[in-house]
Amino acid sequence: MKLSLTLLPILVGTTLAFTDDGLRVGTAAVDISPTVVPFQLRSGSSSYVHDPMHVRALAFENGDGRVVIALIDAIGAGREMTDLAKATAAERTGWDPASMLISGTHAHTTPKGGDTSPGRIAYEEVKNEGLAQALIAAIESLEPAQVGFASDEEPTEVYNRRYFLKEGTMDQNPLGTYDQVRTNANPNYLVKPAGPVDPEVCVIDVRNRRGKALGLIANYSLHYVGNIPKVIEENGREAGMASADYFGEFSRIMPYRVGGANPPENFVAMMTNGTSGDINNLDFKRTRAPRAPFEQVRVVANKTADAAWRAVKKIETYDESPLIAMRQREVELNYRKPSQDEIDRALKLMELSMKERNEINKRTNSVAQRTLQYAEPEMEKSEPVIIQAVRIGDQAIVSMPFEVLVEIGIEIKERSPFPHTFTISLANGGYGYLPPPNQHELGGYETWLGTSRFEEDSSIILVEQLMEMLDELKAL
Repeated sequence: MKLSLTLLPILVGTTLAFTDDGLRVGTAAVDISPTVVPFQLRSGSSSYVHDPMHVRALAFENGDGRVVIALIDAIGAGREMTDLAKATAAERTGWDPASMLISGTHAHTTPKGGDTSPGRIAYEEVKNEGLAQALIAAIESLEPAQVGFASDEEPTEVYNRRYFLKEGTMDQNPLGTYDQVRTNANPNYLVKPAGPVDPEVCVIDVRNRRGKALGLIANYSLHYVGNIPKVIEENGREAGMASADYFGEFSRIMPYRVGGANPPENFVAMMTNGTSGDINNLDFKRTRAPRAPFEQVRVVANKTADAAWRAVKKIETYDESPLIAMRQREVELNYRKPSQDEIDRALKLMELSMKERNEINKRTNSVAQRTLQYAEPEMEKSEPVIIQAVRIGDQAIVSMPFEVLVEIGIEIKERSPFPHTFTISLANGGYGYLPPPNQHELGGYETWLGTSRFEEDSSIILVEQLMEMLDELKAL
């Protein structure tokens, strides 16, 4: 399946020419639902789409200041894919790739691209071209606009999933030792969560100069929800369905929150993933009533849309000429160095059968292999990652290419020189979890070498860099 870069049939957005001074904003939404079947989900091969996948984008321009933010309904937004989309959009529009931010929702039920089957090959093209199309269409649909900022809270759907457990109830970690905390543990063993939550729903609300809703960027620190319906095929096989999870449902609901029974045309809303690396919507200390498939997705989408609506109602003034600016840095982070004890344990574990390794921990094989890989003398010692800081008037946004643990996002909000700040995770690459040093000390799934590859002080390095970038933007 060969797709051409065609902008008109599947886009939300119109192309208008203005010479007006002040803020101009463009929006776009590109449907990237798979059309070649079977495609590949995390749960296996599938030919079923429950709800559509999109790339959504908002572009902001005021004078020389330019920023475009795109969100793809995907488990991640890899560096190679985002670099390619930015280069294509830059060639078409003349915008600097460093003014472009692309992130993934981290929905676990979105299709996989790749080069190993017709469905994966086709979907790789769909994602790549959809990203470029959304960036270009948003930039080419700029119109005079105004913007406001606010937030509200939705505390009932965010729970820290890392827990201290009762003495003697901790399972072995992949290398056969014991951590201090466990992720998604047996509710009977819980003592207390190992970290906080962030219930804030932040919004950037964009209106045209006549006050009509044009676009909205929301941010919430919550993992995907899941429990997407499945299909039982004639042969009895259970097949998963592709879904954009609550991120997509939020985007479908929000036009009605801002427009009532008559949602505005060409309005684009997106829910970006905040610092949700250790946050899900399961209250392990209470039993929730059983849910129908997709019901909890709708519950979370409705609650966050309500919070976004409440936030919009708080906005008293909209700025027609906010300062638009962006900073980007490429930061070299060092890989973790396994200790000699970890290397020795990994070597002994690899002498066991796969069955024996799985009995220790289902991730023993992968973590032991990664430990030995990172201990090899010829192994690369570091890798560059992109971080960004954005200013839209009094609103600041930072981005990092990780599943960022919530404490880091809270610290950034508290230290930011701006009155409104949030973090977009999983942006411009995907490098696993980013725990702060104190969570590394506690151990647990998000800190294992199989899921967190960089040294324990990496979050400190990145936060300090981002604070410098925010200070630069504040001084403009």
